[in-house]
Amino acid sequence: MSQNESNGETNGANAFDWPLAFAAEDYLRQAIATFLARNRFAQTLATRMRLETGTDFFEWIDYLTLPESAGAALQDLGFEHDKVETPHGETVLKHPRATLPRVVIRSQEADAVVALRPENLADFVAAHSLIGRIEGSPYARLRRVVASAENGTRLDAIERNGYRGFIAAPLHFADLKSILEARELWRIRRRRCGSDSAGFIEAREILHDVTKLVGEDLACQFFFEEARRYWERRNHAAQIQKRRQDQLGLGWGNHDHHTFRSSREHFVDVIEFFLRLGFTKRERYYTGAEAGWGAQIMEQPTVGIVVFADVDLMPEETEVDFSSVRLAPAKKLGTVGLWVGLHGESFLEAGMHHLEARFDFDALREQLEKEGVRMMKPFSDFRFLRQAFSEGELWPVAPGRLDHLRRAGLITPEQAEKFASEGALGSHLENLQRHGGFKGFNQKSVSVIINATDPRKSLQAA
Repeated sequence: MSQNESNGETNGANAFDWPLAFAAEDYLRQAIATFLARNRFAQTLATRMRLETGTDFFEWIDYLTLPESAGAALQDLGFEHDKVETPHGETVLKHPRATLPRVVIRSQEADAVVALRPENLADFVAAHSLIGRIEGSPYARLRRVVASAENGTRLDAIERNGYRGFIAAPLHFADLKSILEARELWRIRRRRCGSDSAGFIEAREILHDVTKLVGEDLACQFFFEEARRYWERRNHAAQIQKRRQDQLGLGWGNHDHHTFRSSREHFVDVIEFFLRLGFTKRERYYTGAEAGWGAQIMEQPTVGIVVFADVDLMPEETEVDFSSVRLAPAKKLGTVGLWVGLHGESFLEAGMHHLEARFDFDALREQLEKEGVRMMKPFSDFRFLRQAFSEGELWPVAPGRLDHLRRAGLITPEQAEKFASEGALGSHLENLQRHGGFKGFNQKSVSVIINATDPRKSLQAA
């Protein structure tokens, strides 16, 4: 399969026909291999990451430093200047079309630095009993600790809070107070309201208050911290994997994208909400008659969050920008619509359908099976992209939801009875491995797994 086949139609342009950047990735991996050979702490940590969490050291890297002599080669490999703040005017390079760490060009005499980015820096320091002090107060925009310095190398761990630059700044008491208030507002947001419409209205009001307190970037970061927390509470595979990653103080710093399932009625509400959080629209899939669904991918560049938003789509709607045009009610439910009908909106009561994080694909599968968590058959198995779901969680379905679906003729009485007694497929953890910096998704493969996770399929299998 070619890289072009992995992308859907995208607003009439090729902006999201993501390239493969194997040469760029190989260049960085070679530099990291040289670094690991000289830093025993980092080498040991990389081994533990693979053996104890099924993750790849490379995927935890926020940035690395390379000498000036590497600059021209990196630009030939597709890297461009990243216009961000640096302490002394250092050049920062990024690959705008690949999932690769950034590179800071250092002076020849400076140590080689690799900076990891766990979800919470204090957790990382505690897990490894580090003796260095953390630079930057809690919730400051950039925090850093030196984990290991040896043989002309330095392994740092950093924490970013709504910030992509490289200059630390003090956090004033008033700012800290605003941050704590903002986080609490997301934590206590009601997900079960009198109606879904009321839930969206309430969320927009909270967003307005949170943005006034901390701005859209931190508002986005804190929203998704709570989204992961809520999803994790309802997913056994997630709880096991989070525990494993927390043993090394990593948290969910390896997240790749967050998947939300929405009704046709409220899909535009979800997209508009994310736009207010600073997201931009990326590729949009129109599968129509092939699988009965559509998706809008979105990205928040400062915080580094990617959203995959799903919705039922009818064949005649393949030319509609369903991310901005509200869809009319449908007479039948596809996989996404049925899931929402059974469990509620991902944005509200149900929580995310799945979190996809970056792993060493084979290692994670083998390790989780020993923990009693089985993976489904891979739905992408290419050199540049491998994906598989954990077996789905069965969630109980509220009688009122079943009664509504049955009365509307959207499920049969037999299906309603089965869902009532056995529950319905709920959420997953997704095992993903990218290579070549591939940033996109595989439309045909996603169609396969969406079809495979239709709650009606489990009833047939039973």
